[in-house]
Amino acid sequence: MKAFTSYNLSEEIQRALDALGYEQPTEVQREVIPPALQKRDITAKARTGSGKTGAYAIPICEVVDWEENRPQALVLTPTRELAAQVKEDFTNIGRFKRIKAAAVYGKQPFKHQATELKQKTHVVIGTPGRVLDHIEKGTLHLDKLHTLVIDEADEMLNMGFIDQVEAIITHLPNERTTMLFSATMPKDVEKLCHRYMKDPVDIQIETPETDEPHIEHGAIVVKDEEKLKLLKDFATVENPDSCIIFCRTKERVDTLVDQLDSEGWSCDKLHGGMYQDDRFEVMDDFRRGDFRYLIATDVAARGIDIEKISLVINYDVPLEKEAYVHRTGRTGRAGEKGKAITFVTPYEDKFLKEIEEFVSFTIPEIAWPSKEDVEKKEPAFMEKMIAEPELKKDKGASLNKDITKLYFNGGKKKKIRAVDFVGTIAKIEGVSADDIGIITIEENVSYVEILNGKGPLVLKTMKNTTIKGKQLKVYIAKK
Repeated sequence: MKAFTSYNLSEEIQRALDALGYEQPTEVQREVIPPALQKRDITAKARTGSGKTGAYAIPICEVVDWEENRPQALVLTPTRELAAQVKEDFTNIGRFKRIKAAAVYGKQPFKHQATELKQKTHVVIGTPGRVLDHIEKGTLHLDKLHTLVIDEADEMLNMGFIDQVEAIITHLPNERTTMLFSATMPKDVEKLCHRYMKDPVDIQIETPETDEPHIEHGAIVVKDEEKLKLLKDFATVENPDSCIIFCRTKERVDTLVDQLDSEGWSCDKLHGGMYQDDRFEVMDDFRRGDFRYLIATDVAARGIDIEKISLVINYDVPLEKEAYVHRTGRTGRAGEKGKAITFVTPYEDKFLKEIEEFVSFTIPEIAWPSKEDVEKKEPAFMEKMIAEPELKKDKGASLNKDITKLYFNGGKKKKIRAVDFVGTIAKIEGVSADDIGIITIEENVSYVEILNGKGPLVLKTMKNTTIKGKQLKVYIAKK
């Protein structure tokens, strides 16, 4: 396998990849990065969990011009959670190049996002509806944009976003690179590619058949009223550290989480009826490993990257066959092994058959766990349920450990710019411009990241140093 060093990436990007533990590219990254660096249009069909975000984020971060203040790349995602996650990935990969990424999506104040977009912003990630709002209101400038990424394109189609995506494309510069990523490639998505791309490089990574060693699939026939009993028995026998249970409706999620919570399960819920901040908090807690079972609707199936989910249970059969691929793709990621089990009622055979035709393999029927097996495994299950969970390591932790974010009580109203911070801080003895990370300037306050463990030195010095002749108060920023 090639190493990332073979792509002749800049020192800043390579350093971030090393800190993130990215040693060798995944298959989709090996196929996508070279033509992306050549600014070719690309369509990539790749299973979820194959490293698609890195495949486009690495070359975009490489070609972004830091000096340019206006957005140079736009990434469209179907969900707010995915937009926030992709923003974090861009921030981590572009950390030492000081790349500023902004995420825009609904259920968050438009004005706050517009203020952020007024600042230096290299990459914008967002959901189609909110991105279109910003374009039409003139708060998202597109004249410097050279790259468009459509992520999870099949989900965009399923969720009815394709019209908005096409409306966005009509506003973009004609001279641009367009990249489209999808776990499946329906006809409508293919049409989108041919309509808006120039001689694209078509990349297909792994068919479902070759995915099989990573995910063990199974189906259990069960009456609807017996599903809860089956879930308890099956979870007792499997005893996963981390599991997602998918339900068809938010009402079903609410009912199930109440039932499991009342029996002492380590669980929480996620669905579209929740406030956005609550959804983010649940995802962060689950990603960290604060609880073991996430009961969710398909909002959690779309592109969310959480390590080491060993089990996915379809408590309800998905009615959309594509949703099966996205749900089960939450497990067996990054080469790990996983298990995906679907509860099928006696009247749902046709849905299962449609799914099997779509994924091109038979999902074997498996038996209920035996009473003896459940009784034998119950003590270990209960012990794990009450044990303090082992928290998962944040993939950006090693990258961020030497970074201090400083708060200054001055911003645009005091006519302070990013170059003023760079010029002043880089003059401190023992500090250079390479030690300065992302700078965010708002109306009345500014935030400056100091890298390489130099934060305490800069903090101490800046308490008695002026910027543009102004003495600003400086503190370590609250997280």
